[in-house]
Amino acid sequence: MEKLRLGGMALENGVLVHGPTSWAAAVRDGAGEIRVASGPKRRFAEGVSIPVVRGPLRLAEALAILPDVRRALPEARFAFEKPRVAVAMVVCSVAASVARHSRLGVLPREAVSAVASLAPALLALKGGELASYHGAEHVSIGAYETGGPSAKEHERCGSHLVGPMLLTTAAAGALARRAPVQHRRRAHLAGSLGAIGVAIEIFSWASKHPRNPLSRALARPGYELQHRLATADPSPEQLAVAEAALAACLEAEGAAAAA
Repeated sequence: MEKLRLGGMALENGVLVHGPTSWAAAVRDGAGEIRVASGPKRRFAEGVSIPVVRGPLRLAEALAILPDVRRALPEARFAFEKPRVAVAMVVCSVAASVARHSRLGVLPREAVSAVASLAPALLALKGGELASYHGAEHVSIGAYETGGPSAKEHERCGSHLVGPMLLTTAAAGALARRAPVQHRRRAHLAGSLGAIGVAIEIFSWASKHPRNPLSRALARPGYELQHRLATADPSPEQLAVAEAALAACLEAEGAAAAA
């Protein structure tokens, strides 16, 4: 039987797993019990095969799951709910905006923006169990895909977008700066959206050609980020939560296919 292509997200107290049509989340509540919920995905990218457009639509599908998780599993805790992370997101957004409108060169400006965009995520990993649940997510999905032991780093983790995003946002920013002043704000917005789409296409190509030297170079920043900061070795209890989410997602996918 062909393996499903799965994605996921670490929660502060559990794991979210999503497949082509369904999602499932599992968390460990304050009493130590595992709570599980699942449901159908909202489909924005179904049937869309246009390069650059399909990637952001699939990303939107993954983000649209979050309100459904909140309704079905109130015990779930998202990383961005931490007050310090919310404050960091606002501060870093302002810093990135100031950098983009400064007289810095293209590379320094985009470097500041990239660091600002990563800072809230890195802050969310400080303390708590998020990094360990991130590792549990990778281990459980990797074991499902390979049928054997898996590492806490995964080749399709969103961290691998870091390399492509640095390149595409730098290029988009340079092009937007050439637009007439009265159109520059819209050019930056269009460039940002285009940069995301192109970066996802590069990421998709690299995941299909992992042995290509260029793929390895692009994946290196994401791997180092996972290995050193974004993931930690999960405990057996955290793995049990991740495996509960995986099993529930596969069950929901099977039910959807049979319907």
